[in-house]
Amino acid sequence: MTTDNIIVFEKVNKWYGNSFHVLRDIDLRVRRGERIVICGPSGSGKSTLIRCINRLEEHQEGRIVVDGVELTDDVKAIEKIRREVGMVFQQFNLFPHLTVLENLTLAPMWVAKLPKKEAEERAMQQLARVRIAEQAHKYPLQLSGGQQQRVAIARALCLTPKIMLFDEPTSALDPEMIKEVLDVMVELAKGGITMLVVTHEMGFAKAVADRVIFMDQGQIVEENTPEEFFSRPKSERTKDFLSKILGH
Repeated sequence: MTTDNIIVFEKVNKWYGNSFHVLRDIDLRVRRGERIVICGPSGSGKSTLIRCINRLEEHQEGRIVVDGVELTDDVKAIEKIRREVGMVFQQFNLFPHLTVLENLTLAPMWVAKLPKKEAEERAMQQLARVRIAEQAHKYPLQLSGGQQQRVAIARALCLTPKIMLFDEPTSALDPEMIKEVLDVMVELAKGGITMLVVTHEMGFAKAVADRVIFMDQGQIVEENTPEEFFSRPKSERTKDFLSKILGH
């Protein structure tokens, strides 16, 4: 296994209960700095796949290795990985009773034990990076959905992660706000961080992804460069999905 792979899945299986086989024999290698878009129909296992990377979901069979650390029940290993893996969810998960700045300094002060002043400086840097520094002293509910999602991205960046996971980050947003969030993600992608993005935004996949992965029924059905994936999909399931989502 080369050190170039920052994430490795080997024959990973996961069930919910005894009956629902949500991930089936997943083999996946992600290189450092690679940007991957994961798409597929609802219930195909794509969110579960990325949630296994920071152990928000446990797998039952196979191996997952993140930055050289195998994910087992070892709490210390899980904590180490979670410090290196930032995650942005569909819902923004911000604390409504804290200001934007307080939302961002919480983890650096508690997890990374940064002094308050340093945590605030880092938070302001990340808010500037997502173009929202002027909102630092507002409360989340005073912001639009697009602004709240950009705050959530900045919050994930405050722990200076090596890997960023995005779980359908624009699906709860109004159409006019989607672009402002995707623009921020495009900027991030240029910075060389490893990114895995579960999304239906195919324009983003074309613009940013090194690889597009299509999942269906818990399996990786197809993976390819965006150009090949969109212009010459191999599997019938992929063709069917693309015709529905792209309307041709």
